[in-house]
Amino acid sequence: MKIVIIGAVAAGSKAAAKAKRMLPDAEVHIYTDDTHVSYSACGIPYYIEGNFDDYRTLLVRSPEEFEHSGIRVHLRHKVTKIMPASKQLLINNLNENISFLDNYDKLIIATGASPIIPPIRNNCFKNVFTVRKIEDAINIKQKLQDARRAVIIGGGYIGLEMLEAFVRNNVYTTLIERGNYLMPALDEDMSELIAEELCKIHENKFEIITGQAVTEFCGDEEGVSTVEVGSGESYEADLVIICAGVKPNVELAVDAGIKLGVTGAIRVNNRMESSVPDIYACGDCCEETQIITKAPVWMPLGSNANKEGRCAAINCCGGFEEFYGVLSSAVTQCLGLTISLTGLTEKEAAKAGFDTVSAKVTKNDKVGYMPDANNITLKLIADKKSGRLLGGQAVGAKDSDKRINTLATALLAGLTVEEFRRNDITYAPPFSTSIDMLINASDILSAKLNQK
Repeated sequence: MKIVIIGAVAAGSKAAAKAKRMLPDAEVHIYTDDTHVSYSACGIPYYIEGNFDDYRTLLVRSPEEFEHSGIRVHLRHKVTKIMPASKQLLINNLNENISFLDNYDKLIIATGASPIIPPIRNNCFKNVFTVRKIEDAINIKQKLQDARRAVIIGGGYIGLEMLEAFVRNNVYTTLIERGNYLMPALDEDMSELIAEELCKIHENKFEIITGQAVTEFCGDEEGVSTVEVGSGESYEADLVIICAGVKPNVELAVDAGIKLGVTGAIRVNNRMESSVPDIYACGDCCEETQIITKAPVWMPLGSNANKEGRCAAINCCGGFEEFYGVLSSAVTQCLGLTISLTGLTEKEAAKAGFDTVSAKVTKNDKVGYMPDANNITLKLIADKKSGRLLGGQAVGAKDSDKRINTLATALLAGLTVEEFRRNDITYAPPFSTSIDMLINASDILSAKLNQK
């Protein structure tokens, strides 16, 4: 059997390795237009920040290691067409600009996603970057060495992570978010809290601008020098980072007649099978099922990509594995502030037809007399009719994600608030208060649910 994988970051690399382990005698080929395979794109901001000096730390597995295990890696090879009827691929060797055909028995599409570039005038300056590939990491880190000021466009996960990276390198940073709130994945009250907490610690090292869209870059042959927004204000910049979201790379799939889902990503079933026989899709190019609502969602996260790549490989090789979906669990940090969420936000739950009730508590993450005690604000959301937990968000001290991970397990089990209140959560002064905030929030939710 010949298995071909298009793409080789998280999902594609995982699929290739799993397929070869399952079928040692199979031909396994990876085609990628990238210069690297199997790397942690999520770690790029932390390399730029200076947590480690060698970008190769981000590389999980080298092409040589893949080759040693019998997997053929074709770097700088772009698949330009999929022909399902003949089970062939048209491939362009970018190094030599030569096109050729290759065949497959099973095909796994793991083409990932690409940064969205907003309609900004003069956006081709050489000091304007996106954060997606190893080359981006190297180039940004090099430019950072002689930068005094930076502008970040976008206040989501990557925007906040890059803000931390620049501030830690003593580069004054202006973060510009088109929407009215940072981290639009959260409810507005929790997003407001993020901005409030960050502004308490800015120490004149950064500024956050919301409700403004960048309209133009101004500069010369040396690059951008100022960034203009819709209000007419301008901000100095020695480098600019665009992190305004990503879009799934689906052009190949569309051209091959593979159906997309309502999210605009490739539609797959729970075995990662596309609408075309013997073609699978995984990672940031395909959509998932939201576990609570059972509705299609698109959640491009590295954790999902790895699980989907494994699932695609197992089924591609004749096994049976199901990927049941996602809870949209995520976490990031910025300047000591941890931001985490799982399940549905209140606005998402309302949109899905739930009659929601929520509770929010702010409490120490551990006993107050501990020297490193700090606050966490936790929000829990439930359905009034059934009492079922629907989601939660946490902003604050480092262990915010511990509460969200606990909640994620409850969501997967479909627990109600009353059932979750019985949870036996660990306690010791360095780790929690005697009654953890999860229980406090659950008690408040229970009281609201029981109101007549």
